[in-house]
Amino acid sequence: MPDAGRRRGYEHGREPAPGPGPEPVDPGGRGPLLPYGLAEVVGPSMLPALRPGDRLVVRYGAPVRPGDVVVLRHPMQQDLLIVKRAAERREGGWWMLGDNPAAESDSREFGVVPAELVLARARLRLRPPRMVRAQRSPTVLLSWMVSAVRPVPSSRRSAGPVRALSRRLRAR
Repeated sequence: MPDAGRRRGYEHGREPAPGPGPEPVDPGGRGPLLPYGLAEVVGPSMLPALRPGDRLVVRYGAPVRPGDVVVLRHPMQQDLLIVKRAAERREGGWWMLGDNPAAESDSREFGVVPAELVLARARLRLRPPRMVRAQRSPTVLLSWMVSAVRPVPSSRRSAGPVRALSRRLRAR
């Protein structure tokens, strides 16, 4: 699927769209034809749990709970898709936060997000094989396979173990 974020680039310090891109929609207006899609994380707002370049397997229309990572339309620029964590349900929608407190492109900037702008919930994270291209040894390939597919942490508190595993793998 096309990545809207890479086409748009950074504008006014905001994180570009991580895009599941335009999902195929049923002509009857019932929503996406396929329940699953891919999104790419482009900016730094979800560090340390998600890094730029990570791909997410997302489920369209899945119920959202506090702590879930979701793909949503930016409330001020609805052609811009972003990845955020649903922090809590509030009157009028969801309060969305990024995991990186230094990146402020979240509800602290744009307020509560209406529920109809939340498109999908992230199910898995896929890390791109950066080192596999440079070194094609079986050990490097096996190491990437072990670390590439992980569940998306459901809350900021659960990001700790994922971060610890990543730190161990980077120390080699």
